[in-house]
Amino acid sequence: MTDNVRKAALPAAALVVVSGVLAVQLANGGGRFEPLRPADPCVARTVTSQADGLDGLTERLVLLGVDGAACRLGISREALTLELAQPGTRTDAEIEALREGLVDAVRRMDDDGTLPPASELVDEALDTADLNALLEAAIRAVPDSVVDAALKTDDVLTRAVNDLDLRSVLANLDDQDDLNRQVEAAVTQAVQDSLLASLRDVL
Repeated sequence: MTDNVRKAALPAAALVVVSGVLAVQLANGGGRFEPLRPADPCVARTVTSQADGLDGLTERLVLLGVDGAACRLGISREALTLELAQPGTRTDAEIEALREGLVDAVRRMDDDGTLPPASELVDEALDTADLNALLEAAIRAVPDSVVDAALKTDDVLTRAVNDLDLRSVLANLDDQDDLNRQVEAAVTQAVQDSLLASLRDVL
């Protein structure tokens, strides 16, 4: 076969292959375009995190909390995150739904056993806290068993969520990615504050 014949045959062969693929797609309903439906936020989903410790905990809390808020508002999680990332004042309904969604997320993680004991969060909280050396040393000296007997992680998280100023957190978002970053950072700080306040009570 000459080079000219080969060159002429290649487009024809490509056309045959493409036609075959199109025929198979059409035969299997590929001619009908149906946009993907957003996932139902009211259906429980498994949420994992690449982070460890407190960061991973708050990341899962926020993801599940947004699901719960979207379910309460009757919209998709994508629509909610897009709405929350827009400039403007958040409605009372949105603030209430997000707070209740976060509290529900705490209950869900407690029920499915994915909440770590409070003692596992202490060192990380102390590492970024601005405490005097004596108080920090005293807290670190408390045995894990005493911490876990006195503090329940779900109580610490619920207290943190209830103390969180969500309206302020949501007031300065730039985009949808910023939503998770800002809320996670605020929740992490609130959890640290709640945990340390509770530990002071133990002492």
